[in-house]
Amino acid sequence: MKLIAFYLPQFHEIPENDKWWGKGFTDWVNTRESVARFPGHYQPREPYQDNYYDLAGEPPREWQAQIAKEYGIYGFCYYHYWFKGKRILHKPLDAILQSGKPDLPFCLSWANDPWTRSWEGSDEVLEAQDYGEEWDWREHFEFLLPVFKDERYIRVDNKPIFLIYRPSDIPRCTEMLQYWQSLARENGLDGIHLIQTLNRFYNPEIEGFEARVEFEPGYTMNLTHAHGCHEYVEGYQKPYFLINYDLYWKYIVDRKASNDPIKTYLGAFADWDNSARAKGEEDPLIFSSVSPEKFATYLDQQIKKSIEMGSELLFINAWNEWAEGAYLEPDKKYEFQYLEAVRKAVDHNL
Repeated sequence: MKLIAFYLPQFHEIPENDKWWGKGFTDWVNTRESVARFPGHYQPREPYQDNYYDLAGEPPREWQAQIAKEYGIYGFCYYHYWFKGKRILHKPLDAILQSGKPDLPFCLSWANDPWTRSWEGSDEVLEAQDYGEEWDWREHFEFLLPVFKDERYIRVDNKPIFLIYRPSDIPRCTEMLQYWQSLARENGLDGIHLIQTLNRFYNPEIEGFEARVEFEPGYTMNLTHAHGCHEYVEGYQKPYFLINYDLYWKYIVDRKASNDPIKTYLGAFADWDNSARAKGEEDPLIFSSVSPEKFATYLDQQIKKSIEMGSELLFINAWNEWAEGAYLEPDKKYEFQYLEAVRKAVDHNL
């Protein structure tokens, strides 16, 4: 069983964020400005020893890889932002490819959402998606090919894995995937292990994918039988949704495996609280009664379930989504306890 943590490469300065959100913006700005919505609410989230790192530098990336290995994380799944030939937030990946460091397995997830001002309650589009035609698909593939050939890149059946976050947004998705497969074989690969992300958006069955991943907690948010977990609270500042962590995880671990022939990879999450980003009209989602001990128990159950299903990968949301409260990295309150929970669950299933 290989645990892969989704990884946000956003923690470095880029011209687009300077223009849209202010000079020097990263999610550290959001986390530092966050406030508690109710007594006992764990906000702001502060990194251990005030480690507000800049991913443009090598030392933070080496440190991340070191502790990931130490605590049982097999590799990172970096979010990849591609807008018809334009890349955003790419400096960490470029440095990893050029330097060969850190020596940690990795893969990519194409986070193909359009960028908007939704955090502020606006539908203004900052960077639109346009999926283009075959020429554009080829350009994207030609960028991906040397990444796929990196010796650290994660493979299944000798095929590099590649996730797409919102494939239902792509008008000719199946055609694009089939085209990529033909290009992969023409360029010496056995193919691409394409993975459809099942999340809180529309998740139709799309031909061309070899597997699916249940992206948590978003996927379970999309299932009607989980709605009883949510409680709408007016709050003394702004409304929010309070979600029962234990009941929510019960839905996840008790859910029967799909009978579909397509392979399914399970997901896990340590916590979720997006109040640091919910600055507009959006009501944040906040889990209650969360603890590292509970996470260790539920992750242990998900690993066992994955093994029974014959799945060799399990994806955790996330390594460092600080503004969504979904991170494994050490913080001031729990220090290394969430990483220790991962180590405990992994060791229990050896």
